[in-house]
Amino acid sequence: MVSRYVAVLVLLLGIVAYFAASEGGKFLSSANIENLFASVSILWIVSMGMTFVVLTGGIDLSVGAVVALSGLILSKLFSGVGVPAVLAVLLAVVIGAIIGGAVNGTLIGRFGLSFFVVTLGTASLYQGSVSIWSQTKTAYIDSSFVDGIGFGSAFGISTPIWIMAAVFVVAFVVLRWTYFGRDVYAVGGNADAARLSGINVTRTIVAVYAIVGLCAALGGVIEAGRLGASSPIVGADIPLASAAAVLLGGTSFVGGIGGVTGTAVGVLFIGTLQNGLAIRGVSSFWQQVVTGAILVFAVSIDRIQQNPGRFRIRRTAKEMG
Repeated sequence: MVSRYVAVLVLLLGIVAYFAASEGGKFLSSANIENLFASVSILWIVSMGMTFVVLTGGIDLSVGAVVALSGLILSKLFSGVGVPAVLAVLLAVVIGAIIGGAVNGTLIGRFGLSFFVVTLGTASLYQGSVSIWSQTKTAYIDSSFVDGIGFGSAFGISTPIWIMAAVFVVAFVVLRWTYFGRDVYAVGGNADAARLSGINVTRTIVAVYAIVGLCAALGGVIEAGRLGASSPIVGADIPLASAAAVLLGGTSFVGGIGGVTGTAVGVLFIGTLQNGLAIRGVSSFWQQVVTGAILVFAVSIDRIQQNPGRFRIRRTAKEMG
C-alpha cells in the first residue's frame, strides 16, 4: 500500500509539472486550480464513502444512479411538493443513505448476497426509476440555496471545496480514531474473525453502504447545485472513477488495507489528468478511455501486491518455457 501510495503521489507531481510546463499560466492559474478542485468535489465525496465499502471487501456500483436519483428527489421535493430548499436538501441526503444502507447493505450484510450482483442490480433499478420518474427530462431548480451549494463561496473558497474538505476530515477521524473505524478494518481483514471477536459484522456492512449512499446523495445535491437542475443522465462515470481513485490510493480490493488519505491522492490524480487533458483540447471520450485504463492499472497493481509470490511463479514458469 505504501509503495503504491508513494508511486501515485510521484505520478501526480509529475503530471502537475508536465502540464505546468506545457500549458503555461492556463494550468497553474488560480481560477483553474479552484475549478479543478470544484470539478472533482463530487468524485471526491463519493470516493470517500466508497473507501469505507472497499475496506470491508465490497464495492458499490449503484453510486452513480444514487447521484442522479438524489438530484431528482431534491427537484421533486422543492419544485413539485414545495418543501423548503434546506429541508429538501436534507431529505435528499437522508433518503440516499437509507437507500444505500437499507437496500444494498441489508441484502449484502444480512442475507449474504454478492455485493457485485446486488449493487449492479440496484444501479439498474435506480437508473430506470430515475428515467421513468423524470420522463428523461431535465428539471430546473430555481433556488438560491441550492445554487449556493454549487457556486457559493466563503472566505474566497467555493462551497463544494469546503464540503469536500469537511467530508475528508470526518471520514479520516472516523476511520482513524473510532471503534466503528476499527470494526470496518476488522471486517475487511477477516469477517469470520471479526464476528468471533464480538463485532456485529452485519451492522458494520449495513453502515458502510449507508455511508456511501449518503456521500453519493450529497454528491447529487452538489451536482444539482452546479447544474441548477436535476438531470437523469448524470453520474454514469462515477462508479468506475471512484473505484479507480480508491484503488490508486492504496485501498486493497480484498479489504482491510487503506484509507481516505490515499483516496484523496487518487482523486486528485484522476482529476488533474482530466483537467490537463481538457486544457489541451483532448475530447471527453478520450478522457473516459484514460480513466478506464487507470482502473485496469490500479486493479492489476492491487492483484500483484496481494499475490507477489504467485506472480513471480507464473513469470518464472513462462521464462522457463
